[in-house]
Amino acid sequence: MRPAGALLALCGLVLSTTGGPAQDSCSQDLNAGVKPGFPKTIQTNDTGVRQAARHSAERFNNCTNDLFLFKEARVLRALVQIVKGLKYMLELEIRRTTCKKTRHSDLDDCDFQTNHTLKWTLSCYSEVWVIPWLQKVEVPVLYCH
Repeated sequence: MRPAGALLALCGLVLSTTGGPAQDSCSQDLNAGVKPGFPKTIQTNDTGVRQAARHSAERFNNCTNDLFLFKEARVLRALVQIVKGLKYMLELEIRRTTCKKTRHSDLDDCDFQTNHTLKWTLSCYSEVWVIPWLQKVEVPVLYCH
């Protein structure tokens, strides 16, 4: 029997008698549930999540012909994935504000509409890609209904 075959046979014998590979610290880390590159749930009030939600609302405002600006009302669910930077995946609600687009108002200064006929809330899914070292933020995916 060749040395490689003997080693393989010995490993098979060890695995069959021990019930599987030993649970050392490396295999425990891999089985912990969070793996590099995989999306991970993050708190909806996290600073990065709030900033990503704001970028989503700004993107919506740039893509719509509505007379009023919209801003993020609440984030329902948030995931973050480490890629070339951070990728946030958000389920959020955006609402129409009292600020008109023609005034280019800061969204922090805008209140939500209280007029019954002008109130409008949209549910959105957004993906926001943040590359801090390039000072770059992109919103490649935004679906609202």
